[in-house]
Amino acid sequence: MRDFKKLDVWAKAHELTVAVYKATMRFPKEELYGLTSQMRRAASSIPANIAEGCGRTSDGDLARFLQIAGGSASELEYHLLLAKELEMLDAAVYQVLDEEVNRVKRMLNAFGQKLKANAQ
Repeated sequence: MRDFKKLDVWAKAHELTVAVYKATMRFPKEELYGLTSQMRRAASSIPANIAEGCGRTSDGDLARFLQIAGGSASELEYHLLLAKELEMLDAAVYQVLDEEVNRVKRMLNAFGQKLKANAQ
């Protein structure tokens, strides 16, 4: 078992989640159970899956949860684009969040590759 709080990828994913929550606070109230909820769920799923994977006993399990986290990151990436095109996010906020979600995706991929290399 690993301490997820010591992982850079978890810290970045957590920061991203906080930023998404703050950005969606300004969304229209009628989106509370729509796009707001979807974005928050996808964002929080990323660090939650990293944490869950760290609680497992094998690197193979951790790698599987990193893949799930990557899927949630891709989902969030789309929701960010949709929110921007619906003019719920301004271009500058979108740019920052999009860069951050892509940074997290690269970190997840690199960590997963490292786990696979160590397993061989």
